[in-house]
Amino acid sequence: MGHAQALDLHMPESEPCARLAALLDPQRSHVDAPEVGVIVAHPDDETIGCGAQLARWIGVIVVLVTDGAPADGNDARAAGFASTADYARARRRELETALEIAGVRGDALIALDIPDQQVAWRLVETTHRLMEIVATRRLSILITHAYEGGHPDHDGTAFAVHAAARLLECQGKTVLIAEMPYYRAADGGVALQTFTPEFDTKEYVLHLRPEQQVLKRRMIAAHRTQSAILAPFSIAQEQFRIAPFYDFRSLPNEGRLSYEQQDWGLTGREWMALARSALAKLRLDGQP
Repeated sequence: MGHAQALDLHMPESEPCARLAALLDPQRSHVDAPEVGVIVAHPDDETIGCGAQLARWIGVIVVLVTDGAPADGNDARAAGFASTADYARARRRELETALEIAGVRGDALIALDIPDQQVAWRLVETTHRLMEIVATRRLSILITHAYEGGHPDHDGTAFAVHAAARLLECQGKTVLIAEMPYYRAADGGVALQTFTPEFDTKEYVLHLRPEQQVLKRRMIAAHRTQSAILAPFSIAQEQFRIAPFYDFRSLPNEGRLSYEQQDWGLTGREWMALARSALAKLRLDGQP
């Protein structure tokens, strides 16, 4: 079972944990991070996952995979928008405001603009686009979603990041993947901001100082259209771990999927078929 611990800054340099530990060192108010890419599915995922750290990571790149606006228009109408395009533009402005609060430069944002809830159907395309970004921007540390069965776009983004890293590794480029927890199905409902327990992997918990909590609260407030959704998430800490090796042909979280309980257009059976197909097309189907 996974375990959480305070940040250990005395790990051997030979361990990949040392690279992440240096980035997360709470004693450093600012860290040069031009080699770091935060790759998230939706506007607001950056704030929930690592909002306080974005203010510390100088030169970080933020990659937004979806436009945050499901094509069926239900979310747009519920938020008071006449079209999904209007809703997507509003969510993009909210993200830009949140990043500005964190001091992230506007040119540090790269948007793939895949429609919300569609990443699972575009795994190969997303993988190739991320490979290009990682290579062009010379990124060596990617921070993304845990594979946890919460939202299909989260899992699709995790897939694409891991697949891109594996393909780049085949070309001789080493990429470290760290991950952040969001939400997953659990006994009695939903577990927020905790990692799935299948992996005996160290978790690095950063307890946010009062001024960091204030900053994170301001970033959350910038995502006005998502206020009700974001309300349950804690601003007290942010958690990370070096990502384990996932077999995306199998379901995460012991097969318990939050998205099967929602109308988000994907089942676990469909996910496994899409993941297997994408791995075959990427010629990664022989790897775990």
